[in-house]
Amino acid sequence: MGSSAFILVLTMALVPFVTPVERKCQLSGLWRNELDSLMEISALRDNGDFQGKYLTRVTLAGGCARTSPLKGAQQQPGDGGWPTFAFTVRWDKFSNATTTFAGQCFVDSGGKETLSTMWLLREAVGSLEEDWKATRVGRNVFTRKRTPRGKNLLSLFPSCEDTSSPTP
Repeated sequence: MGSSAFILVLTMALVPFVTPVERKCQLSGLWRNELDSLMEISALRDNGDFQGKYLTRVTLAGGCARTSPLKGAQQQPGDGGWPTFAFTVRWDKFSNATTTFAGQCFVDSGGKETLSTMWLLREAVGSLEEDWKATRVGRNVFTRKRTPRGKNLLSLFPSCEDTSSPTP
């Protein structure tokens, strides 16, 4: 009885010291940011490349949410580190702009996965004189969104492409 209690106490004492390598952060899946935009990342290839879809609620032109393609790559972490990554989103369906995101994936002691990112959005302008206003900088924090089995980005978040929804 005494040795069982000792093992339990020892285990509970060591759990907070689990290293990042033991709590891996997986980029693939569905993510939501603080602005209610959704991102779905496909499985990573062996070389770290990935692709996916980004459904933004924030647009330069206003209007409804639209799905845009994303492509990126993940750098494998070193000893005891979390993976860094970068991806680009082309807003070609509704804007003449491109955004690049760079960030790092973290997992807290409770298992919550977070993507902390910085982004640069470049909007096309008509002249070199307007170049000063063409780039915006910002930050987004994404958290994993758990979904019911078989659901994907478009089934969870109606977009402009969804023509099956009745208009009010």
